[in-house]
Amino acid sequence: MRVGLYPGTFDPITHGHIDIIRRGALLVDRLVIGVAINRDKGPLFSLEERVAMIESECSLLSEETGTEIIAHPFENLLIDCAHDVGAQLIIRGLRAVADFEYEFQMVGMNRALDDSVETVFLMAEARHQAIASKLVKEIARLGGDVSKFVSPEVKTALENRFKAG
Repeated sequence: MRVGLYPGTFDPITHGHIDIIRRGALLVDRLVIGVAINRDKGPLFSLEERVAMIESECSLLSEETGTEIIAHPFENLLIDCAHDVGAQLIIRGLRAVADFEYEFQMVGMNRALDDSVETVFLMAEARHQAIASKLVKEIARLGGDVSKFVSPEVKTALENRFKAG
């Protein structure tokens, strides 16, 4: 069984993430969405909320692609998470040259830790290249319309979070 790991914070999950998940799912039999517990980033949504959003957003994708897609929280090294879930492949999305420079360093470090786990980069589709969770949160915080960037359910979650906060 080919297992892929697509890691990220997903705070929140965007159309850009969904694009990479859909395309990544076509490369593997099981796609694990590694939800990082990165405390340094101070996520807007709790781990449980992010996992629930991913599960909701990916349930139809799993049916559509025929690939099992599961969310898996992790707080250890990415390469250790890959081992934990049995992934032979790490899938990363690229939006711009700046992403590539960071990802290039990460691949080098991960290969030094375990060269049996391969990394594959998928370029975001042009219409999704500007989408970043950080920017989506800022737009929502300032009352802007994020419906071009996230699903209606995620849009509602963002609106509710900023009304409450």
